[in-house]
Amino acid sequence: MADAARRIMTPEEFFAWQRDQDELYELIDGHPVPRHRMMTGASLQHDQATVNIIISLGTQLKGTPCRPTTADVAIRTSIMDLRRPDVMVECAALVPDTYEAREPKLVVEVASPSTTAVDRARKLEEYKRHPTLAYILLVETLKPQALLYARQGDAWAIATFEGVDAIIDLPAIGARLALAEVYEGLTFAPRRNVATGA
Repeated sequence: MADAARRIMTPEEFFAWQRDQDELYELIDGHPVPRHRMMTGASLQHDQATVNIIISLGTQLKGTPCRPTTADVAIRTSIMDLRRPDVMVECAALVPDTYEAREPKLVVEVASPSTTAVDRARKLEEYKRHPTLAYILLVETLKPQALLYARQGDAWAIATFEGVDAIIDLPAIGARLALAEVYEGLTFAPRRNVATGA
């Protein structure tokens, strides 16, 4: 790994190298970086929300050209960068033995305390530049809340969804996400009352 981290790789060189590794990497500025170095592992909350999203989208998209993918599939965000969102919806024909999405429409990042800053800064801006993405969804795990960026021409509209009754419409892929389904099986710590300190 040390030799690989020192030299700059093209995405094609990276995918050839990744095949022999025991863990998933992202390509950042041409250098492979372990995906879980940024995550310090995934909590059960993170994992359950990710699985719930895949189940919901997979059920709704069955029989359409679109399908959800896991972090095993990469998205090319620049000439030297490959990211691995927690969930992605790809709407191109399935090509065997390919490692990156060709026509992704949605990326979902499920927040964990160690990744929130990166997800909401650099990765968000990288995703916005991808020409086929219609949506970028950031899902919280400490409270039932999601932030949706929806492409509108050359701009991105932002909407916040709060509470388990909220429903996120995703017409560009013919699906929607109910936060009740996203957070099924999850529990949240009681919120402190700022006024009383309780």
